[in-house]
Amino acid sequence: MTIKVKAIIGSTSSNSFNYKVVDFMKKRYANKLDIIPVFINDVENFSQDIEEYPPVNAQKFKDEVKDSDAVLFAVPEYNFSIPGRLKNAIDWLSRGGDLTLNDKPGFIIGASPGVLGSVRAQQHLREILSNPALSPVLLPKSEVYIGAVHEKLNESGEITDQGTIEFLDTVVDNFVDFYNKINSVETVKA
Repeated sequence: MTIKVKAIIGSTSSNSFNYKVVDFMKKRYANKLDIIPVFINDVENFSQDIEEYPPVNAQKFKDEVKDSDAVLFAVPEYNFSIPGRLKNAIDWLSRGGDLTLNDKPGFIIGASPGVLGSVRAQQHLREILSNPALSPVLLPKSEVYIGAVHEKLNESGEITDQGTIEFLDTVVDNFVDFYNKINSVETVKA
């Protein structure tokens, strides 16, 4: 059985490195994870005035994320933090009473041309996700920071750096084990 993972693409760029990494993962790990990219480009701006009746694209985004076994956040770093569009999309997930992410297993990856590979953005994202209205259950001890990503991809967008591939293999295996442990605990509780 594969795990249905919605991958929230944190960039709106048509040439997103983070999307390329997710696409590589979708192909490489198809026997373990059914990775489905979810884009934030058209999600309307959050406002408390409309949170109970989200506009069409915000509701579609919430529904897509809800319809998953797990969530993968693919986050770039903009000005030492997460992109504003990603924060906006996450705000929608925290409102409306349905607790879309609450207790949903998840993990985070990040890629950038810089050396640190979105370290600061991921720190901020983890802080944001610790909000009780969000609270996914994030994979511990498996941070994925792909620095100098532009040097690790070929023209087809495939990762060619063997060390990066081997590390992703380990993280995905860790996530599958983590997901199965969470679900076995939930089954016992039921």
